[in-house]
Amino acid sequence: MKKTILVFSGLILAILLLFQFSKYALISNNLKIEIAIATIAIIFFFVGIYINKRSLHKTTDTSPIIDHKKIEELEISKREYEVLLNISEGLSNKEIADRLFLSESTIKTHVSSLLVKLNAKRRTQAILIAKSLQII
Repeated sequence: MKKTILVFSGLILAILLLFQFSKYALISNNLKIEIAIATIAIIFFFVGIYINKRSLHKTTDTSPIIDHKKIEELEISKREYEVLLNISEGLSNKEIADRLFLSESTIKTHVSSLLVKLNAKRRTQAILIAKSLQII
């Protein structure tokens, strides 16, 4: 955290200096200063790209371990499990039916079966229970 604050403080200081150089360049009509300003701007561009790649695109492997034994204990079929995964993505019954090439009434049957097996009243509650049981 301290490193990030120091880097951004340095960048802000450099921007302030850049503005002072540009004000001086306008007054003195000196072309060399404008070249220096362009060079500093290019350096800032590459520093921004470097910071972006380093901080924003961190890959975190937070994939939970799925308890297959628990799925078998709950007697959740493969198709019901597919429906559960699609529910966890926030898809509606119609969207799930389109994705799995099934009818909407079949999806409703699978959802009802999942709610009973997971002892849930709503789809959102079923997802929470499934996450706590580490099956999704």
